[in-house]
Amino acid sequence: MKMLRHILAILILPGTVLVPVPIMLWLATDAAYPFWTLGFPLLLVSFVASIFCVAVGLTLMAKAISLFATVGEGTLAPWDPTQRLVVRGPYRHVRNPMISGVNFILLGESIGLGSWSIAFWFLAFFLTNVLYIRFVEEPGLVRRFGESYREYRRNVPAWIPRRTPWNPPT
Repeated sequence: MKMLRHILAILILPGTVLVPVPIMLWLATDAAYPFWTLGFPLLLVSFVASIFCVAVGLTLMAKAISLFATVGEGTLAPWDPTQRLVVRGPYRHVRNPMISGVNFILLGESIGLGSWSIAFWFLAFFLTNVLYIRFVEEPGLVRRFGESYREYRRNVPAWIPRRTPWNPPT
């Protein structure tokens, strides 16, 4: 049952953002203009940058989802949130590695497909999440976890990772 909760949350949230929406945008706007007509050096650079972004994004997402399940005892979904504050792994460097992972993948898709529409989707998704996290999610985390979350928020940046991992007090 736990595994089903996680699979459902992944399919509904990042799954929708990363697969059907970009496919529909690309087919509707950019598919008629293949970027691979670029010269070889630009094509190679875009391919490498795309693979790098997607790999970073998948790594962040996988680690965040794993920590949500094992440490947080919940899922990435707001309707089935973690029961414990997660301050391990990438969460010691940045408060939002899950959304950062999704953003990296969207950026990689836009670069790899040479798609302006997916690039605009990436920007819209990022800005929406900045606002949602700041004005909805974080106040809820303060209510749920109190001073522990306030201290975490004071020490770990939301989007630009800390150079060194934060060690929460025991």
